[in-house]
Amino acid sequence: MKPAKERHGTRIANAIIIPMFAVVLIAVAITFGLLIWSAHISDQAAEKSQRQLLTGTLQLTRDQFARQQASVLVKDPIYYITTGPIYDTSWLYHNVALWLKENYGFSRTLLLDQEGKYRFVDGPNVYEKWVTRNLLNSLQPAVRAVQKRYLASLKELPSGLFYFDPDYRINEHTLSETGLVSIKGNIYLFSVAAITPELMKLVSRRTTPAILVNFKQLNGELLAEIGRVSALEGMVLDSIPALEPGGPSIDLKAPDGTTIGHIHWQAEQPGQEMQSRITPVLAVLALALVGLSVVVMAFIRQSTRHLASSRADAVRASLHDPLSGLPNRRQFKQLLVRTLDDPQVVKRGAAVLYFDLDRFKDINDTLGHAAGDWVICAIAERLRRVLPENGIVARISGDEFALLLPDCPNEAQAEQIMSRLQDMMVQPVSFGPDEIHVSVSMGAALAPRDGLEAEELLRKADIALYDAKSNGRNRWSFFEPSMQEHVRTKDEIARELRKAVDEDLLDVAYQPQCDSRSDKVVAIEALARWNRPNTGAVPPASFIPVAEETGLINDLGLWILRRACRDAHRWPGIIVSVNVSPTQFKHPRFVDKVIATLEEFDLDPERLEIEVTETVFAGRDKKTLQSLKRLKDLGIKIALDDFGSGYSSLSYLRHFPFDTLKIDQDFISAMNDSPEARAIVRTIIRLGQALGMTIVAEGIEEKQQAEYLAANGCHRLQGYFISHPLPAKDLDEFLADHEIQVEMKHQSLEVERLRSAEY
Repeated sequence: MKPAKERHGTRIANAIIIPMFAVVLIAVAITFGLLIWSAHISDQAAEKSQRQLLTGTLQLTRDQFARQQASVLVKDPIYYITTGPIYDTSWLYHNVALWLKENYGFSRTLLLDQEGKYRFVDGPNVYEKWVTRNLLNSLQPAVRAVQKRYLASLKELPSGLFYFDPDYRINEHTLSETGLVSIKGNIYLFSVAAITPELMKLVSRRTTPAILVNFKQLNGELLAEIGRVSALEGMVLDSIPALEPGGPSIDLKAPDGTTIGHIHWQAEQPGQEMQSRITPVLAVLALALVGLSVVVMAFIRQSTRHLASSRADAVRASLHDPLSGLPNRRQFKQLLVRTLDDPQVVKRGAAVLYFDLDRFKDINDTLGHAAGDWVICAIAERLRRVLPENGIVARISGDEFALLLPDCPNEAQAEQIMSRLQDMMVQPVSFGPDEIHVSVSMGAALAPRDGLEAEELLRKADIALYDAKSNGRNRWSFFEPSMQEHVRTKDEIARELRKAVDEDLLDVAYQPQCDSRSDKVVAIEALARWNRPNTGAVPPASFIPVAEETGLINDLGLWILRRACRDAHRWPGIIVSVNVSPTQFKHPRFVDKVIATLEEFDLDPERLEIEVTETVFAGRDKKTLQSLKRLKDLGIKIALDDFGSGYSSLSYLRHFPFDTLKIDQDFISAMNDSPEARAIVRTIIRLGQALGMTIVAEGIEEKQQAEYLAANGCHRLQGYFISHPLPAKDLDEFLADHEIQVEMKHQSLEVERLRSAEY
């Protein structure tokens, strides 16, 4: 059986091709139909024209026959002979019948007296009785017409005589009627003419005239002449009841209207000739068109199938992650909506799990994106194996996955799946020679407990995931309403913090660092401070992580740097220390912005100290190291903050020559009660001294701590024992007071030294 997408493509192709092919066939049929119809119309028009031409030629032949007859009629001798008491048949024969026969080929002659009786006959056999009653009856309409016209031409004079005055507009010379008649099965032209006086125009009585009737056989010779005049070929005459040959014809009718024969001819058929010439060309073009159509339709069929297949692939690609092959966010949401629409599923309960890989970015940064992709594919395969039969797993984004677990009514059952997921992650992922250890954080929301809308469940599962990551990673959390409040608070903090940065509503506090030997303030650390309009002061531990998550840390860090560089002019000779987030180092223009800030406020680079934590080296990012080296080359001091609290790796101390090493305050606070803490502090101080670094201890709250650190060689001291972080104005007063106290202390020590010397 064909694949579904191929069948779908075939249906689409057929829906296009069958109508298209039908249109092509119909177009070809219409073209040939129009050609045949045009040829038929053309042939009909040609036949009509030929018919009119032949009819006109016959009429001309009859008119010529009448004019030839008139050459012997309009003469007084024949008029007197035919109207007198004695008929001179010899004279009529020689001067009329024979003369017409010899000169014009007349076949037969018939003379009717004034009473309509025939008095003279001349023909092939005079004694043959070819003059029949039927013939005379056939001629009667023509005879009566001539007689009527003759009588109308006699105009009565006042004297009682009649003057012969014919209307020559009707007939040029004689009063005659022509036509066709059948004699013994042969067709003849006839002309019936009145014998009229030539000079003697007066007659005493109005009587009917004598009538001369001449016949000429419509034979082959005459037909040939008619054909020559009419330019028609293949002319054939047949008489009733002869069979009619094919082709066009005209009817030959006697005066009484009966058909006595037909003339057929070989019709000119311009339409057929045109059709015969064009048909082969059109046939070739039609075949070419059909062939081309077949090729085009085959191409369309193939293209449509390919398009349908591509569309199916595109639809699948739009619903699946190309790397792992898992459903993507869009399809997962569709499947979740479909699942929640099933009342039985809702009744039994369902769970939506969100989870992502902890510190996945470190894998990309240390081993490259190829390793990250390999891990994603390996995790996707493991998820398929651990997934329940009716479950759904999808890759939502980057390192974030989602699971839909129908038939999961409570947290206990969901925890079984999540526990299996974590157990599955214990096995490292092999990538070449490396073994990559992966842990996951998970968040879950249950239906119907946490809602029945897909968007709501996805949002709450994401909130639970955020809670799991915020509380140590490699764990899971179920959604609780309090989490939603935490997220809402975080969003509010992010919005208000953005506004505070944009509108310059933040402040900076400075905590002094004193030299352990001279007690003089040699450096200050710039610390961000923020007073929210409604809630008051917000601890940096609350809003700095939010700035890190939302990407606002770049703008916030630059704002603090600019404020510190501006205020540094108030305290000449004192180093200003500014904390910089690892995220800031990833900004492509971070170093350029630091340089621009120093130039803007005309601050000596040697008076600026940038503090970074050990996490800046977690990914071994070459760009971060390059940025640090550029800053150090400018003369800016680089301090390693919170040493000992992070990865506790000493390799980065060898790769990058820090200027300052700050001991984590957790070690300082534990010195009073822990010999181990004091030993660690001494070791860190000696390590820094060995590397030529300035050692700073922060978090000093007691005099005993300060004395111990100074005695063990710590260079700078910082903490509440010396001073809380102060606004710039209060720092001015502190520095003035502290300088006086230091001077007084030195004077007191000098006095004691002198007294001791006297004794």
